[in-house]
Parts: sequence; C-alpha cells; structure tokens
Amino acid sequence: MRKQAGFTLIEIAIVLVIIGLLLGGVLKGQELITSARVRNLISQQDGVKAAYLGFLDRFRALPGDYSNASTTIANVAGAANGNNNGQIQSLSDGGSGIDEHIAAWDHLSKAGFINGSYTYAAGDETTASAPTNPYARYLRVIYDKVYGSIGGDPARRHNLKTGNQIPSDLMAEIDRKIDDGNPIGGTFQFSAYAGGGGGGVPPAAGCTITAGTVTTWASTTVDTNCGGASLF
Repeated sequence: MRKQAGFTLIEIAIVLVIIGLLLGGVLKGQELITSARVRNLISQQDGVKAAYLGFLDRFRALPGDYSNASTTIANVAGAANGNNNGQIQSLSDGGSGIDEHIAAWDHLSKAGFINGSYTYAAGDETTASAPTNPYARYLRVIYDKVYGSIGGDPARRHNLKTGNQIPSDLMAEIDRKIDDGNPIGGTFQFSAYAGGGGGGVPPAAGCTITAGTVTTWASTTVDTNCGGASLF
C-alpha cells in the first residue's frame, strides 16, 4: 500500500505566518499611502493659504483681483488683470472682466509665491492655468458660497477648494488634523465644487452623514468623490 503524503502542522503554521506577514505588509503599505496623501493635501492647503496672505501683504490686493498685476509682476499679461473690487470672482458668479479665480494662479506663481508656472486663460481650468490635487482635480481660490451648510445658504467668503475626487475617509482625516472634524462647521468644510473642467459634483449625502444634530464625514461607507474648502 502506498503512503499518502500531506502537510504537517508545522508546515501549515509556517504558511499561515507567511500569509499573515504578507497581509500585514499590504495593509501597512496602504496605510502609508493614505497618510502620504493626507499630508500632501494638507500641505497644499497650507502652502496656498500662506501664498494668498503673503501676496495680500506685499501688493495690498488679492491674487486674481489685482488690477495692476501686469505692471508690477513680471510676465503677467494685461488680460490677466482683475478689477480690484476686493473679491476673487468668476464670470459665472457675478464677476466682471475675467475669471479672477483662474488669474489668481497666474499672479501667485509669477510673483513667486507658489511653485510651478501658470498662465491665465479664459474658460475652464487646465494644467497650464491651475494646480491640481493628488487626484488630478483643480484647486480653486474664490469668493463664493459653495461650501459647508448642507441644504443651507452660507455667507459668501473667500475660500480655497481642495478639488474633488477625494475619498470621504481622507476628508475626515484632513478635517480632524487641521480643524474640528465637522464638515459643516469650522474653518475647513465640505464643498460641492466639481473640480473644474466638467468634473462630477461631490454629493453631500454621500460625503457626509447626519445623525440627529451631528454631521460627520462618511468614514465607514466611503464616497470617492468628495472635496472640501478652507475658509479665509
């Protein structure tokens, strides 16, 4: 009779240990990637906010809204001058002359406040006219009310959009690190901004969860198309 071979308990234990190590490595790798993306997004927000305030301090005007940009900043064209009314506006939302939210990147980059080189062009944002987040959606600094209050009517104010296509669990982590974790309160809030260039609008019902009087970012059931805004 032939003896039937099989795995010993020691061999099975070794295989299970190896599988456990591999799974642990994969999960740790995913955690590191997520942490890196959160740091990147926070760094972008902090960098642009510092640039915005630095520009205002130097020129006594807002980037994009500055009417003398072409005469005081090298390589800024006259077509990129704002109207100097103290608000960075889009033509589709009460602005006049140019889309100042796009010209803002032209002014900031050519004045040396942000990395990269961006040139104003009418129409939707492009990689030549505006920076992007790690998910290839456009950042936007603008005076509007596309942020915060779910179903409400917030006051207009200057804010910096993260761009969309950011998973809601990452938004929750960002909000906890730089603000209060509340997507409809504090200085960092949910935004339905679609990321420029025909992107999809982040759904409030998917990105956030309201239980009673408390609203939080959706962390358990993750929506992959979310975005936020830092308020100035």
